[in-house]
Amino acid sequence: MKTTFEIRGEYICLDQLLKAAGLAGTGGEAHAAVDGGRVRVDGKVESRRRAKLRVGQRVSFEGCSILLVAPAADT
Repeated sequence: MKTTFEIRGEYICLDQLLKAAGLAGTGGEAHAAVDGGRVRVDGKVESRRRAKLRVGQRVSFEGCSILLVAPAADT
């Protein structure tokens, strides 16, 4: 599954993204996924739980791919 996720600041931490996107139910589950080498950022295994992710980066976890995007401008 491919999807997008809007980040509202300069960055979002990896563990927070996994929870906010519904890929991990708790912070502990998010940490276990990262520690287990099951999360990739831009195609590379990411081992930092609190890695700062920015617009344009792609996170992959258990068959789900999330592209980080800026919030849509109000019109």
